[in-house]
Amino acid sequence: MQDHTSLAVRDSNLELALDVLPALAVILLAAAVIGRLAVMLGQPRVLGEIIAGILLGPTLFGWLAPELQADVFPAQARSVLYVLSTIGLTLYMFLVGAGLDHSRQESERKHHPAVLAASGFLPSLVLGGLVGLLMWDDVSRDDVNRWEFALFVGGALSLTALPMLARMLYERGLQNSRLGRLSLVAASIDDAAAWCFLATLTAVHTGSGAVGALPMIGYSILFTVVMLLGVPRLLRPLARHVGRQGTLSPGAMYVVVIIPIVCGYLTDLIGIYSVFGGFIAGLAMPRDPRFRQALHSRMMDTVSTLLLPIFFALSGLTTDLRSLSADTLLFGVAALLAGFAGKYFGSTLAMKTLRFSWREAFAVGGLMNARGMMIIVFINIGLAQGLITKPVFSVLVMVAVITSAAVLPLYRRALPKHLELNLGSEVPPPAPAPRPLTTTDTH
Repeated sequence: MQDHTSLAVRDSNLELALDVLPALAVILLAAAVIGRLAVMLGQPRVLGEIIAGILLGPTLFGWLAPELQADVFPAQARSVLYVLSTIGLTLYMFLVGAGLDHSRQESERKHHPAVLAASGFLPSLVLGGLVGLLMWDDVSRDDVNRWEFALFVGGALSLTALPMLARMLYERGLQNSRLGRLSLVAASIDDAAAWCFLATLTAVHTGSGAVGALPMIGYSILFTVVMLLGVPRLLRPLARHVGRQGTLSPGAMYVVVIIPIVCGYLTDLIGIYSVFGGFIAGLAMPRDPRFRQALHSRMMDTVSTLLLPIFFALSGLTTDLRSLSADTLLFGVAALLAGFAGKYFGSTLAMKTLRFSWREAFAVGGLMNARGMMIIVFINIGLAQGLITKPVFSVLVMVAVITSAAVLPLYRRALPKHLELNLGSEVPPPAPAPRPLTTTDTH
């Protein structure tokens, strides 16, 4: 009897593997091909990978060949892919947190990055919130109150994708220019603020109101304080060792990978989603540039090439643009305009008040609209926590695609190549500079 049970379990596992592996192969192939096409068209690779995920979903693949799509992505395979995507997303947010340079300061005025960050974050939050307030009756879930929905929409539209912005500036040699340093620090402030905002909002929502959420918020604050004040001290010997070796040894890799996985588990227990645990774990990493370089060089390519496309594909399987209602489409257009205008004009006016030229100001306004995968992560959490419906999720995915696609054209229009070269030479780069984020830092 035991032999028969073992044989049945083995056959079940083999069947599951035969379901998952073809789905994974299709996902990676689509991400590679469409990501490459995006690069050929002058767009970030991540934009192509997001579009690949949408095309694999019901919008195209499910519409053209619904039976074949169901065979490629059966329900049991999606469960395994979901686990893989969650691990990948947690590790990616860990790398994003580890990549934030807290020591970077704008040379002339230390408050300038905060001014730029607030000027992009707050207008998008307010305008997006107004869209949510006005259209709550038409597109929101019944169990989400008007203010929760409005704040979620505003928070999603207030994001700037720091990794995508960093990659664009490094590719152009502008990371050490006055414009580049200011934009990077402002984007890091925006991202940190948005994740804290979302963590609080989900805690309030899942805690059945502000009072019910107090324990969850308290545990979240305690977890963050312990991680940011205690863990860096414990990791200093590891950072010194990695700095001497110039790479992460297998033993160091075990430590580095276990930390975000455990932190993701703990934040899931708290109730604020594993992504936040990964992000906080990244912030707790040693700030030694050699450690950060070794960390990214060992982990980023694997995480972004193998695991992140799974996340995009699953997001695409949730995105269905075929039968959106008129109200949902109107909401999508309003959210697109609110998010774009808040970031573009808010950041542009802030840059002008900081005495940059109009061209530089408009260039940064375009760059700060880079949302990349960050808004996709944000709205996936909102969908998982029951803050938005699938149709709202679908149109916000398209907002992410459209605003991200507009970044480089807007930037190039504001700063043609000859002006960009002069801008890049205004501040000599320090030596040696840390290696820029790799490959999918365009995420």
